[in-house]
Amino acid sequence: MNPTGQQHSSGTAEQDDTESEARPMTTPGTEEPTLTVDELAARAGVTVRTVRFYGTRGLLPPPVIGPRRVGHYGPEHLSRLALIEQLQRHGMTLSAIERYLSQLPPDLSEDDLAIHRALVASWGPDSPEETTREQLDRRAGRELSEEDIDRLASLDALERTDTPDRFRIDPKVLHLGLRLLDVPIELETIRAAHTVVLEHTRSAARDLGRLFRDEVWGPERDHESGSGPERIQAKKSLSAHMQPLVVEALVIAFQRSMKQELRAWYGQDAEGTESAEGAESGESSVSAESSVSGD
Repeated sequence: MNPTGQQHSSGTAEQDDTESEARPMTTPGTEEPTLTVDELAARAGVTVRTVRFYGTRGLLPPPVIGPRRVGHYGPEHLSRLALIEQLQRHGMTLSAIERYLSQLPPDLSEDDLAIHRALVASWGPDSPEETTREQLDRRAGRELSEEDIDRLASLDALERTDTPDRFRIDPKVLHLGLRLLDVPIELETIRAAHTVVLEHTRSAARDLGRLFRDEVWGPERDHESGSGPERIQAKKSLSAHMQPLVVEALVIAFQRSMKQELRAWYGQDAEGTESAEGAESGESSVSAESSVSGD
């Protein structure tokens, strides 16, 4: 839901953004802000009025003001809108969302915001929605090809329906899928990565579930919890308390493991550079010694 209570759409015609406090986004590694307010609204699936309203509430950073005083937005704004959407799906008010965002570090990149969104989305109920090809194109910011649709389907972001050009989407996964469309990765590689993630997360869930049942719940608690509805409620209460802790632990462990793998990968290039520099240094030393000997 947006503040105006209207259906998500690109909404009104574009107006100039002339906020006096406009500033460029300086997050390293992000793309230049190139989206107009209409394009940003269409990509995020909200109205232009909603984008402007969020800006006045401080939920979005100001746009970069370009020629003719037209505001331009970038990936950071799009990621923030996606995070706000997920927080609203959890029933948070704009005041609560404002407090949540104010506690985040000010220099978060679009990728950092995407991680926050993924964590929030993981607790939402599965609520598939139907959308048209035209609406998908607007969210993607371009006309999607059949290969693009296949990529999104392979990620379980959408599935085709009996009606041509109409799809059933998973809002949790669609944002991720659309971001992956611009990454130069073959479809088969995406499918293989998706399979790896599913296999390992399912395995971790089974093992953790077994530990939870055998050690945390245990025979003693099972006996004390009564039977029927009382036991079910007791299990739900305990699991609801444990789930956020488990997910947080998994995310932290996975991020650390990924950083280690990336450091090892970067280190190969660093070692190669050091070896090359060492060889050049050695050659220079030999050359210098030869010159001295020659004298």
